[in-house]
Amino acid sequence: QVHLVESGGGSVQAGGSLRLSCAASGYIYSRNCMGWFRQAPGKEREGVAAIYTGSSRTYYSDSVKGRFTISQDNAKNTVFLQMNSLKPEDTATYYCAAAEWVDTERMLGSGEYKFWGQGTQVTVSS
Repeated sequence: QVHLVESGGGSVQAGGSLRLSCAASGYIYSRNCMGWFRQAPGKEREGVAAIYTGSSRTYYSDSVKGRFTISQDNAKNTVFLQMNSLKPEDTATYYCAAAEWVDTERMLGSGEYKFWGQGTQVTVSS
């Protein structure tokens, strides 16, 4: 079992930055893949960034590439999402997720992840 707790959400003006954190606990081999997803009201859940925790290889959606950075602190079992140059369309609830394994081409697919956090709200005003 894996337990994930997100933090760091909030309200910010367009152009601002936020850093989300995801504290993970539980069986380490169930979280070889970690991802950040978001869901806005009335929209499907969207994968924005993911990382293989062993190799630190990262993946990003086109909508956030160049603005968001996923990273990890293995000593603290924490995954971060640094979000810069935020836009109003980034407004959503952001979720952290973990999986034992996800194929490369599916790293941003929400259906591939078994464990989910409770989510943290990010609101970007224009």
